[in-house]
Amino acid sequence: MTTGRVLGPLLLLIPVGLSCRGADQRAASSLPEVSPARLEEHIRYLASDRLGGRGPGTSGYDSAARYVAKHFAALGLDSAGTAGYYQPVSLLRARAVEGSIVLAGKSGRRTLAPYRDYVPYPDFTERRAEVTAPLVFAGFGVSAPDHGYDDYRTVEPKGKIVVLLTGAPANFPAAERAHYAAPRMKRENAARHGAVGVLVVRTRDQTFPWDRLVRQFRQGGMRWLDSSGAPADISPTLRGGATLSDSAAALLFTGAPHALGEILAAAEAGKPPAFDLPGQATIRTMTVHDRLESPNVAGLLRGSDARLRDEVVVFSAHLDHLGIGEPVRGDSIYNGAMDNASGSAGLLEVARAFAALPRPPRRSILFLAVTGEEEGLLGSDYFAEHPTVPLDRIVADVNLDGLALLYPLRTLVAFGAEHSTLDSTVARAAKRLGVTITPDPFPQEVFFVRSDQYSFVRRGVPSLFPFMGLQSDSGVDAAARFKAWLATRYHTPQDDLDQPMDFASGARHAQLGFLAGLEIADADQRPAWKPGDFFGRTFGRKGVSAIQ
Repeated sequence: MTTGRVLGPLLLLIPVGLSCRGADQRAASSLPEVSPARLEEHIRYLASDRLGGRGPGTSGYDSAARYVAKHFAALGLDSAGTAGYYQPVSLLRARAVEGSIVLAGKSGRRTLAPYRDYVPYPDFTERRAEVTAPLVFAGFGVSAPDHGYDDYRTVEPKGKIVVLLTGAPANFPAAERAHYAAPRMKRENAARHGAVGVLVVRTRDQTFPWDRLVRQFRQGGMRWLDSSGAPADISPTLRGGATLSDSAAALLFTGAPHALGEILAAAEAGKPPAFDLPGQATIRTMTVHDRLESPNVAGLLRGSDARLRDEVVVFSAHLDHLGIGEPVRGDSIYNGAMDNASGSAGLLEVARAFAALPRPPRRSILFLAVTGEEEGLLGSDYFAEHPTVPLDRIVADVNLDGLALLYPLRTLVAFGAEHSTLDSTVARAAKRLGVTITPDPFPQEVFFVRSDQYSFVRRGVPSLFPFMGLQSDSGVDAAARFKAWLATRYHTPQDDLDQPMDFASGARHAQLGFLAGLEIADADQRPAWKPGDFFGRTFGRKGVSAIQ
């Protein structure tokens, strides 16, 4: 493995299996390559200390946005924002600064302290919020009619605080499991069932350390604001919420029909029970609110085919990271080198490769650097709700988040591809690169719903998120290295420029995205959901219109 050095240039690559007139002409000549040297240059700027971790609404993020816009302009891309290359996004930041949870039952009262016994969820509508209600345990909090599964089937949550486990049943298909495990889905489902608050208990397969969860929640959360100033993605009937520490969670089940250990074991088997818990809880939260703006950056390469140029392939990457926060090992700048200066650098390199083609692809390509991903996919969700090109003309999204910089690339996980005809597209690109596509090796981490392609999936757009697999060459224990990176660098200031990075491997990763996107853009038919697919049934849409 080469660490922190640039390897020799990649071989010029020719895609296979492109079904169109332009593909035959393209195959006769070499294609542009993603440059490891340029990739490194972009990463070293975007992850530098002077950008301060690129937190949304900060000067460091704005510098990163200008850097991307400057490169889009230099490549000759059309501006595709609402203010030139920029699409401003209004955000509300909310931080829970005071509060408590009081548990009351036959054994007396216990007061839990924020950021010690639990991490509180801020309230996005009220500065002071309080709710007192009985408690009910509702398993994972999942209602999945397609699987004949409903954690609420045997309990009545109306007017109660529901206690939920992280995750979803392990026997669900990986992407559906991720969908149902998403906090957003659980909040919405609890609210639909009449709950007034939510307390979350972590299952045993969580790899995110408790102290890191505390640090992140201390920074607060964000929502994007609509034109009236109202925050999106909230459930106002939920008047309190928190994730509990393991010791605090055990207190909830004192005197209950099942102890916490039994519950966690049942969760591993995918069949947690549901039942009323003894006593009640009072959740008090004091929240401070701040408004800020942070732009998405969008550039458009117009297609060359008179019939297809009004259709658009989106390449997305999140430009933000966590900014400046609580120090870890003496460093307070959360640089986000791999997450996601690397994907943003890959976006710029893929844009350069497309712009260098002798003739543009048949469909148009929109390159989109988004804000607020770390706060809950905010920038991509805002764009998908307020697209600067007609949504029904967006045929696919290819998302770049965390390029393969940890070890030489041998395998990739193609998150989302199996749900549409994109699976064959990415398989052909991978074959050309000598890369193997493998199943999701870490479904409990629900990566499918944790990056920006999911904002497009939720609007019915077939999407692809290629991510490094857990196998490599050169005798590297890729699984151990990735798990160590998650434990020691992910979402800490140590995801910085001092870590070893294999830029040639990252370039191959980005090249795969380029090859897949080029095939999508040149193909006669747009990608389609597979017949009967869960996400196609749930989110698919029809209709056409023209780029304005």
